[in-house]
Amino acid sequence: MNMTIVLDKVSGMTSSRTSFPVGVAGVGVAALLLTGCSSDSSAAAGTPSAAPSAAAVSEAAAEVPAAQPRLTLTYDGGLLVLDAATLEVVGDLPIEGFTRVNAAGDGRHALVTTEQGFQVLDAGVWTDGGTSYAGGPELTDDVFTAAKAGHVVVHGDRTILFADGTGDITSFETAALLDSEGLPETRSWESEAAHHGVAIELEDGTLLTTLGTEDGRTGVRVLDPAGQETARAENCPGVHGEGTVAGEVAVFGCEDGVLVYDGEFTKLDAPDEFGRTGNVFTTETSPVALGDYRSDPDAEGSLLSAVTLIDTAADRLQVVPLPEGVQYTFRDLARGPQDDAVLLGTDGAVHVMDETSGALLASHPVIDPWEGPAEWQDPHPAIKVHDGMAYVTEPAADAVHALDLATGEVVASVELDATPNELAVVAG
Repeated sequence: MNMTIVLDKVSGMTSSRTSFPVGVAGVGVAALLLTGCSSDSSAAAGTPSAAPSAAAVSEAAAEVPAAQPRLTLTYDGGLLVLDAATLEVVGDLPIEGFTRVNAAGDGRHALVTTEQGFQVLDAGVWTDGGTSYAGGPELTDDVFTAAKAGHVVVHGDRTILFADGTGDITSFETAALLDSEGLPETRSWESEAAHHGVAIELEDGTLLTTLGTEDGRTGVRVLDPAGQETARAENCPGVHGEGTVAGEVAVFGCEDGVLVYDGEFTKLDAPDEFGRTGNVFTTETSPVALGDYRSDPDAEGSLLSAVTLIDTAADRLQVVPLPEGVQYTFRDLARGPQDDAVLLGTDGAVHVMDETSGALLASHPVIDPWEGPAEWQDPHPAIKVHDGMAYVTEPAADAVHALDLATGEVVASVELDATPNELAVVAG
């Protein structure tokens, strides 16, 4: 069946917000503000309103000299919000169950995956009209409802959510989340069948979305802004992972290579009969995508020992083996400020690789050597890069570290009162 597109406004219910204490470990609002650094078919409930002005900023927030990025860490029983410059904990927000977290893309909010859907976390920092603010974080009552909430994709000026339990796709203007009290207006699509999927909305309104059922995934199809299918490719078994590179070229991972879309589909085959790229990491300034890679379908555990470099300009997929003894998981890849490939290895070092050749450029020891998790949901080291800084979690030590990629220096470390699991960064 064809996917139907539904344009809808959020319902007329006003969402309430619940405040939590700003500080733990002695961190209060005053200290926080002194920390400066450079820089069923219903998809949602809430009532959008006009963008807040500086005069209407909450009393709990104040103007600060520059944007103040923050980290959000999940742990068993809650969420920790940390100042990215000092790694001081500025919020400890209770939440039950296993949660995942993704930046919403507006510099202020993160989306927490819960049983109800994508719940909005206000990290308490943002920039509006060139002026930056900081205050206490809060886990709001605003939820983009979704059955088995899955992937969050931020591309261009849109944020796209995928509900695995129904195949429903929801997108909203990223900045509108920042500008709204409650949830913004949304756009919605229905998939042919429920599956663990993902979607990318291109800047012209074209939607790329995965094909699949609960039994398996086969490829990607293209919908025009009116919701009519214009193309599909069904030669991407196990499709998982997505990203857009320079020129708005989309890349999807397959179990035998990758699928590239630049107005038409191109399949780049892996060198192995089974060669799975399941996660893709991209930048908007490079035509090269970084992917993870597994060549043994029967391998136990989640550790990997090679990466893929996908050059969309040259239609080339290159598998790059890692040095002996260095492995990683899907949480341990990122892109550096020069578009380099960044990898956190089981040797405890952050490795920086040339995105074109795969040559090792630098290795920076950060944490103790570690082993892979028994289950992917279990806490294990993760890395995120923002503004030249690599943030690394160390669950075995209940710690998180900040590494300056330019100098190789660990500039901050902190021990936590909980074991960190997933990690997201908001720009402030």
